[in-house]
Amino acid sequence: MALNVVVTLGAFAARAPLDDPAGEWAYYSGDEASTKYSRLTQIDRSNVSLLRVAWTWKTDETELKQFGTHPGTFENSPLMIDNVLYVTTPYNQVVALNAESGALLWKFDPQSYVDGQPTNGMGFTHRGIAAWRDGRSLRLFLNTRYRLICLDAHTGAPVASFGDKGIVDLSQGLIWPIKKLDYTQTSPPVVYKNLVILGSAIGDRLVYHHDPPGEVRAFDARTGKQIWSFHTIPQPGDFGNETWGADSWKFTGHTNVWAPMSLDVQRGLLYLPVSTPSNDFFGGRRPGDNLFADSIVCLDAATGTRKWHYQIVHHGLWDYDLPAAPILSTINLDGRKVDVAVQLTKQGMAFVFDRVTGRPLWPIEERPVPASDVDGEHAAATQPFPTRPPSFTPQGVTLDDAFDVTPELKAAAQAEMKKYRLGPMFTPPSYKGTLMRPGIIGGANWGGGAFDPETGILYVKTTNLPHLARIVKPDSSSQNPRAAEVDADWTGNVLDMDAVFSGGLPLTKPPYSQLTALDLNNATIAWTETFGDWPELRQNPALMNVKLPAKLGIPGNAGSIVTKGGLVFIGGGDAALHAIDKATGRDLWQGSLPGPANGTPMTYQTRAGHQFVVITVGASKDATLVAFKIEAPRD
Repeated sequence: MALNVVVTLGAFAARAPLDDPAGEWAYYSGDEASTKYSRLTQIDRSNVSLLRVAWTWKTDETELKQFGTHPGTFENSPLMIDNVLYVTTPYNQVVALNAESGALLWKFDPQSYVDGQPTNGMGFTHRGIAAWRDGRSLRLFLNTRYRLICLDAHTGAPVASFGDKGIVDLSQGLIWPIKKLDYTQTSPPVVYKNLVILGSAIGDRLVYHHDPPGEVRAFDARTGKQIWSFHTIPQPGDFGNETWGADSWKFTGHTNVWAPMSLDVQRGLLYLPVSTPSNDFFGGRRPGDNLFADSIVCLDAATGTRKWHYQIVHHGLWDYDLPAAPILSTINLDGRKVDVAVQLTKQGMAFVFDRVTGRPLWPIEERPVPASDVDGEHAAATQPFPTRPPSFTPQGVTLDDAFDVTPELKAAAQAEMKKYRLGPMFTPPSYKGTLMRPGIIGGANWGGGAFDPETGILYVKTTNLPHLARIVKPDSSSQNPRAAEVDADWTGNVLDMDAVFSGGLPLTKPPYSQLTALDLNNATIAWTETFGDWPELRQNPALMNVKLPAKLGIPGNAGSIVTKGGLVFIGGGDAALHAIDKATGRDLWQGSLPGPANGTPMTYQTRAGHQFVVITVGASKDATLVAFKIEAPRD
C-alpha cells in the first residue's frame, strides 16, 4: 500500500527534551500520568473573557465511495513540541501545523480507508499519537487500524529502519490468527524508554469464536520487534486462567485496552484500563469472574509482568468497560503524601489505589446485586463499590427518576418505564429490557478527568442518560449482512438501546451532564454543576411552550483540562468551548464553535509567548481544529 506524504514547509528548529515543561503539550494527556494539567498562567480568570479565535484548520476529509468509507467525529487532542502541533484526523492522517499560525507544514496519509469502513461501530476516528526522542531525532508513532507506523517528525516520512519500511503489522504475533479488518486503534500508544506500548479497539458487535484478543504489547521503538505481550485473557499457567469457566479462555476475544494508558516513568509502572470481553451483554459462554476484564492492571513497563490488579466489574454484562486512563497523582492523606492511581468508571465511581501496592486507600465493599433472568446466564452475586469518594453520577432507575418537566410527560414517561425491568445499578440485561443508568457511555468516559496537583481536586465530566439493555436472539438470517459476526446464544440489541419516549425525550429527568470536582485529599465532592445545554432536545415538539431548566446538560464523551491559571477548559458535546472557574464551577466564558466539541482540549505556549487553547469539533467535511488566544482590548 502506498503511503502519501505532502511537505508544505520544511523549517523545523532544534528540539528540546520531551519533558521540557516550558509551554509544551508533549503527551496526549499533558503528561504520562494522564493528569491533563497545565502550568501555564497567561490565560486566567481575569482575562479569559478576551479569548478569541486565532486560527482554524479543516481536515477536508469526505466520504470515499470507492472504498465505502466516511470519516467520523474529530476527537483528537494534538501534541505540541518545539512550536509544532501534531494532529491526527478521523481518517488517521497525521498533520504538522505551525503552532502560532496553524499553517500546514506536512501531511502524512496512511491510506487506512483503503481497507474499508472499520467494524468498531464508531467508524473512522483517532484521538492521538505518541512522540519519542531517538537522540536528536524526534519520532512519532501512529497506530492506525492493524498497523503501527513510525514517522520522522521533521518530514512526516516513515522511518525505514522501523519494521517493514516504517510499518509493523499488528495483526501478527497474537495468541491466535485474526481477521485483521476487525482489529483497530483509537487511542495513542505509550512510550517507555525504547518501548512503544499499545492496546487495541475491537467492535462490541463482533461476537464470534476467536474474534481479536485484547493483548497489550510492547515493540522496540527502533526496530519494531515485539518485545513482550500481556494476555488480558489469561492462558494456561497465567494468573486468573481459572476465572474463565467452560474453557472460554480458548475462544473469547476482546478484553482489550482501547482507552489511553498511564505511565509512572520513575518507577517504570504501566497502568491499563481493561475493557469487556465479548459478548458485552451475555456471558453464558464465559462463566466466572473473567479476569482481567474490566480491571485496572499495573504492569512492569519493561517486561509486561503483572505487579497488581483490581477487578472493577465481575463477569461484565453492561458494557461497563474501563473507559479512561488511570490518573496518577499525589494526594495528602492524614498528613502524609501518597502516590495514587485513580480509576474513573462509567458507573460514576472513583476507585483510588496506592500506586505501588494496589491497596485501596479507602475500603471497597462487595455488595449484593440483582440476579439475571436470562437462560444460561450466571451474573456475579456481588459487585465492588468504593466507600469513598462518593459516586459522582446518579445510579439505577426507579419510577421517581422519570422525565418530569410537566405532570403529563412524567405520567407518559412512567408508563413507558413500566414496560421494562427497573432496579439498582448492575440490574442485569433482560428479555423485556432493563433500564440501566448510567448508560453505555457513562458516567465517565474516555475523556477521563483532569487533576490539579496544587489543590488535590479531580475534575470529571459525566453523562447522565439511561440505556435499554434488551437481550435478543442474534439474527443469523441471510438478510443480516453482519450475521457472520455473531456466534452467541443471546446478544444485546444494540440497535434498540436508546431509552426514550414521545419522539425522542429521555425517559429520565435532567440534568444530562455534570462537571464534578472531587477533593481527593478528603475523598469528598467539592462541587457539582450542570454542564452545557442541549438545544436539539429543547426543539422537541413535545416541549413546545414548556418551561425548562436554564441548562439541560449535554451528553458527551470528551474531557477537560485544568490550568494553574485557575481554569477548567472543556467542550464535551455542545458547540462551545467553556472556561470554568476551577474553584467554584462557575461558567466564566464560552467561545462559540462551528460544531459540537468532540475532543478534549489542550493548551500550550509558543516561542512568541502566546498561550493557545485548542479543541477539535465536528465530523466529516466539517471537522475543524479551532485555536483560541487572548486578543488585547482595542482602544
